[in-house]
Amino acid sequence: MDEESIPAVRLLKDEEGRPEESRRCEVKPGDMSDVELLDAYSRAVISVVEAVGPAVVGISVLQHTGRREPMQTGAGSGVIIAPDGYILTNDHVVQQAKRLTVTLQDSSVLDSTLVGSDPITDLAVIRAGASSLPYAKLGDSAQLRVGQLIIAIGNPFGFQSTVSTGVVSALGRSMRSTQGMLIENIIQHTAPLNPGNSGGPLVDSRGNIAGINTAIIALAQGIGFSIPSNTARWVASQILSHGKVRRGYLGIVAQQRPLSRRLVRFHHLTGEYGVEVVSIDPDGPAGRAGLREGDVITALNGRNTASVDDIHRFLSEWPLGEETTLTVIRGAERLDVAVVPVEAGASR
Repeated sequence: MDEESIPAVRLLKDEEGRPEESRRCEVKPGDMSDVELLDAYSRAVISVVEAVGPAVVGISVLQHTGRREPMQTGAGSGVIIAPDGYILTNDHVVQQAKRLTVTLQDSSVLDSTLVGSDPITDLAVIRAGASSLPYAKLGDSAQLRVGQLIIAIGNPFGFQSTVSTGVVSALGRSMRSTQGMLIENIIQHTAPLNPGNSGGPLVDSRGNIAGINTAIIALAQGIGFSIPSNTARWVASQILSHGKVRRGYLGIVAQQRPLSRRLVRFHHLTGEYGVEVVSIDPDGPAGRAGLREGDVITALNGRNTASVDDIHRFLSEWPLGEETTLTVIRGAERLDVAVVPVEAGASR
């Protein structure tokens, strides 16, 4: 049979005379891009999990319930940040614990103690009774970018060393702690989280801790939140140095208040809101400095204060015992008042 008698085959030949069926089986270098990308993604996740996984622990919270032996009443996750057993987790995981144990990746169980906690940021540091433990490094959360690959490792529902992946959905979110204080620069991401993931690390593709997973929205999908690693680093250093987080205190109860346009123009103010002093502790720093109920604080050390959160933010950063200046509107008068914040909770 000659070639002319099989036109169907002739029509499937390419310009060089090769049958198109054979040409279809060839794989050009560019055709592998998606496969190579997925393979690189898998390798990145695998390498991170192999490096960081051993540093992730399960935390069991035991309380006395009237029985002879303590009973487990809660569970969560944590991540070892130093070889001598210091572990970062959530405050809500270890709250009111009478006894804590941690389970390592190799299933060994260690007794642990609470070093300190900070309900305002929902972070805590505990210490396992061991040394030379595998640990993970805290990264720089300021370097995160929306769309970046992230990996969550934890123990949801007690399933140890569970891995989920996603991307950074948004940066700079804010949420309220159980104490009503504003936690800023929260990381929103799409890595699936479930009860038990709390306190576990959110890790970047280089194996650095980018955040500590803290919350999900009930009934929502693909919305998880993490405390950024830079916040966790500061809180951990405060706890390790002082056993708690030290914050400034002025001794006032305040609320946001709009400023009249006349006052804004007359005093050349840059904001439209101030913070009105509702009540004041006469023995507190603000009371001793001469502040009064009804005064409206518009700036702290030259920084606008448009809300109570602005004051909290300033006091968390300002050195304790160092004088600062409150810009206050009293009636139609503008005053600059020198005040020295003291440590919240300390005897004043």
